[in-house]
Amino acid sequence: MGLALSSGVARGLAHVGVLAVLERKGIPIDMVAGASVGAIIGAFYAAGKDIGQITSAVTGLSRRRVMSLTDFTIPTRGFIKGKKITHWLKSVIGNIDFEDLKIPFACVATDINTCGEVVMKQGSVVEAVRASVSMPVIFTPAKWQGQYLIDGALVDPLPVRVLREMGADLVIAVNVVPYIGDRLQKAIPEDLEKPKEPNIFSVLIRMMYIMGYQAAMSGLREADVTIAPSVGHIRPDNFNRARELILRGERAAQRAIPDIKRQLEA
Repeated sequence: MGLALSSGVARGLAHVGVLAVLERKGIPIDMVAGASVGAIIGAFYAAGKDIGQITSAVTGLSRRRVMSLTDFTIPTRGFIKGKKITHWLKSVIGNIDFEDLKIPFACVATDINTCGEVVMKQGSVVEAVRASVSMPVIFTPAKWQGQYLIDGALVDPLPVRVLREMGADLVIAVNVVPYIGDRLQKAIPEDLEKPKEPNIFSVLIRMMYIMGYQAAMSGLREADVTIAPSVGHIRPDNFNRARELILRGERAAQRAIPDIKRQLEA
């Protein structure tokens, strides 16, 4: 069974809740692929971190903590150098290579020169994940094996096909990249946050959502089971709602368990 974890910035913390339920229900996860925040959570899990350790790592991402991970630079290639987030990733995952992971893992990024997808399955895990989360303009491009890479969400926000190529017969796709309009159409009124004047960060996130939506839908069509936590009402930069996001991931995964078991028994 392969597990594809989508991009989605803070909304991707719902992936932790999904993993918690799959583990409790004994659903075997043989390989993982992720994009952007999905790459972070996927790497944590593939490295053998238990759900408690992953939860502790992400629930500590308050707005102040996120700001402490930003190392601003003169914006010739991006506003943030990314060395601090690399250090944070190493503190959780360790300085390991893909071959040292407990289960096979891959993450995706975008080659800034060719605009093509790059699938990373060898070398340093932390360097690969750093490349996958490198939101353009915000982060400086990551150099990886001679290529300059930016966020994988631009080309493959839900890497189901990557898992097929890795040999997965069945794939669960966890999507937290809802169509922007769903925020107004599906969220209950009291959940909706009052609109705020967008900053450059939120503008870029929404731009990436718009560009990546069709690619995410393509991944969903190729998956055997889809899990879609209801997180569209939460701002993508709202890391301080981690516990709510994890809970919503748990609820969505619980609803999908009967379908997953049918697929395994087929």
